[in-house]
Amino acid sequence: MNRRAFLGVGCSSLGYALVGQFGLTGLAQAAASKTALGSFGLDLAGRDLSIRPGDDFWKHGGGTWMANNPIPSDRPSWGAFDALAAKAEEDVRALVDEVAAKTGAPGSLEQKIGDFYRSYMDIEAINAKGLAPIQPELDRIAAAKTHQDVAAIMAAPDIPSNGPISWGVTLDDGNPDRYLVAIGHSGISLPDKEYYLGDDARFAELRAKFPTHVSRLLTLAGQSDGDAKGKKILALETEIAKLHWDIAERRDSTKMYNLRKRAQLDELAPDFPWSTVFQQAGYGDIQECIVQEISAIGPLAKLFVATPVETWQAYLTYHAVNSSAGILPQPLYDERFDFYGRTLNGQPEPRPRWKRAIQALDDALGEAVGQLYVARHFTPTAKAKMVDLVENLRKAFAVRIDGLTWMTKETKLKAKAKLATFRPKIGYPDQWRDYSGLEVKMGDAIGNERRAMAFGAARDAADLARKTDRGRWFMTPQTVNAYYNPVFNEIVFPAAILQAPFFDENADPAVNYGGIGGVIGHEMGHGFDDQGAKYDEKGVLRDWWTQADVTAFNALGAKMVAQYGGFEALPGVKLNGELTLGENIGDHCGVVVGLTAYHLSLKGKPAPVLDGLSGDQRFFLSWSQIWRDVSRDEALRNQVQSDPHSPAQFRVNGTVQNVDAWYQAFNVQPGHKLYVAPDKRVRIW
Repeated sequence: MNRRAFLGVGCSSLGYALVGQFGLTGLAQAAASKTALGSFGLDLAGRDLSIRPGDDFWKHGGGTWMANNPIPSDRPSWGAFDALAAKAEEDVRALVDEVAAKTGAPGSLEQKIGDFYRSYMDIEAINAKGLAPIQPELDRIAAAKTHQDVAAIMAAPDIPSNGPISWGVTLDDGNPDRYLVAIGHSGISLPDKEYYLGDDARFAELRAKFPTHVSRLLTLAGQSDGDAKGKKILALETEIAKLHWDIAERRDSTKMYNLRKRAQLDELAPDFPWSTVFQQAGYGDIQECIVQEISAIGPLAKLFVATPVETWQAYLTYHAVNSSAGILPQPLYDERFDFYGRTLNGQPEPRPRWKRAIQALDDALGEAVGQLYVARHFTPTAKAKMVDLVENLRKAFAVRIDGLTWMTKETKLKAKAKLATFRPKIGYPDQWRDYSGLEVKMGDAIGNERRAMAFGAARDAADLARKTDRGRWFMTPQTVNAYYNPVFNEIVFPAAILQAPFFDENADPAVNYGGIGGVIGHEMGHGFDDQGAKYDEKGVLRDWWTQADVTAFNALGAKMVAQYGGFEALPGVKLNGELTLGENIGDHCGVVVGLTAYHLSLKGKPAPVLDGLSGDQRFFLSWSQIWRDVSRDEALRNQVQSDPHSPAQFRVNGTVQNVDAWYQAFNVQPGHKLYVAPDKRVRIW
């Protein structure tokens, strides 16, 4: 539940030491001198030169690539992130296949990885077992007699469930040295409340199909009265959705941080069985917590008590089966995919089983697999060069802060102090997670998942009694993404993203600064976006700006909200400028800081011209090419409705529209479709 800002779809030591049980020898070999893309790191053939840069820079930079790269049938979208993630999947599969082909010593990481993967892949054995592996869970749900019984099932660490109120261990925004339990709203199956309440024809279509899907899944699971239960579950989730906060409002860190004593929580929702929940979750007798969507919790607690137990039984049964469908008999997974994959996202085919197994393995034993991955695919030189890039971006950001006309000197000093304390994490953790307490059994796919769930929940619960672990990562090394964690004031870059087109040790500097440099600047920007800026240099959520600066910053943010709110992803489907503001500020920061860092790296020397392209042109084209992306209409609509990231098209076109240097680099003039008059451009950082 910890709120972190992610890049997709965030100073560790220069030392490169592998710590683990594998005993693998040999590091990845240094890259050859040839770049992965083209002669200097750009895919020049992927451009569409028939489109003027000033009319659609996104397509100018990557239109031919997008036209020639149709979306694979097992994906809702396909782009630079997806292609690199697919490569990482293949790389991990090769490593896991090597491990799975051997018999690891009992309790070793090799044994756990191999047995988990083989068990997940053995669909014949899974089909033969039927529902028996989850029958005890279904029996427990069927035996529930009171709301207290229902709440205990919702809180059980080893039963996948849902409920109108959620709880979990998170970092304390007011004190980065401790963990606390955070309580928020939850309980719906569709992406956001508007899918239940909105007038859009697409939402109405999904609402009509959802009960049918529920009925089919429950019937396949041996449940009676599927049609009636499907309608009851939709009706219940609709009532839950009515009490949810708007998605943009949930981005507000201040509104979402409500520190409450236990007695205050009982006053807020006196009828909810908090003691049962906290004991079942392993939290014990907690005395303080964070309440997130605070005005919703009391009404949701009343709804919980007012809803008959038998309705909750149907609801919990559906969620237990649906969450487990990937490791239950094939017809159950097929039904789940038909609704959530094909109907909701427009995806024609499910992902191959091995890809789903790799994802499940990442969830359960991610850092164990990560040790294999970095040994084979991450070089010490890549890490060292990334450290240099981060420090150059840090210097460039300081230059940008010094040059601001809207920020007072007092706040500039504090902003630079925060910048100076940013902690970069690059590649992989300094200390790997210990999985010695996790039992994995061959042939027990459901049990392996359940024990992994309980193992993670136990660590979370134990965190409540100890100081925060600032060395912990919230992504695995094989993840193609990055994030900023405001409470630790850290930017984190897993090993898998440090490859072309984002980063290439042998690429032209302009290309690296436009790719991974933009990513670094984006994550740094989250420390100073509309929410990250609320955290000081120690990661504490507090007011540290002057009121004049807050007013000026909010005014600039309002202009960006209006600008992006005018963009249309599909006919009649406009972006939510409030929802995407933080990510849009991150992109803006990534480009302007990345470009400044590139200029600083030249040390006063002119940039070379390569294939007729200036340094600035190569920089902007690199930014464009990391956002090459093709999405199915259904997936794109879902993204606009529920994702704080703007669609790829606007991460390029919307960002460059506000950068004066882009106009100069490509001679963008009035009359070009992307042209924005200088006095209308939004310049924040």
